[in-house]
Amino acid sequence: MNLKDLLTEKKSVIVKKWFDAVVETYPGDTSGFLKKHAAQFTNPVGYTFAQGLEGLFDALVAGLIPDKVSAFLDGIVRIRAVQDFAPSQAVAFIFVLKRVAREELKNEPLGNRFSEELAMFESAVDDLALFAFDIYMKCREKIYDLKAQEVKNATFRLLQQAKLMGKNE
Repeated sequence: MNLKDLLTEKKSVIVKKWFDAVVETYPGDTSGFLKKHAAQFTNPVGYTFAQGLEGLFDALVAGLIPDKVSAFLDGIVRIRAVQDFAPSQAVAFIFVLKRVAREELKNEPLGNRFSEELAMFESAVDDLALFAFDIYMKCREKIYDLKAQEVKNATFRLLQQAKLMGKNE
């Protein structure tokens, strides 16, 4: 048995603990609501987190298929980018996977062979965090661009109302 098989075997427990750790970064009421992630339309954020984390876990175990990872990661990071998280807090949820995986594997007889595989897995998690930070920054840039455009439009409308600018200017 290799590490991939062990992680696959413990997938449901690892993903559940990872999900719970991510949800705990929110205040109590929000956290409780997000844990009820069964319905896509009544709780889209909880659903996105649940589906995204499971997809990310599968991709990491399979060896990081960039196309597959991007869709899952993008959904989660976009949500966290518009919330009141510092950049480090917004992507820190990825690093939690390393802790959760190690906790679940601590009772397994891991030899030297597994330590190399675990190091590779954790390196892939680190790479995923860097990719998440890139997505986060693109989202934040878009938000700032939208805010700047809105200020520009509001200023133009005020100048028009004050009859300091014509409609065609």
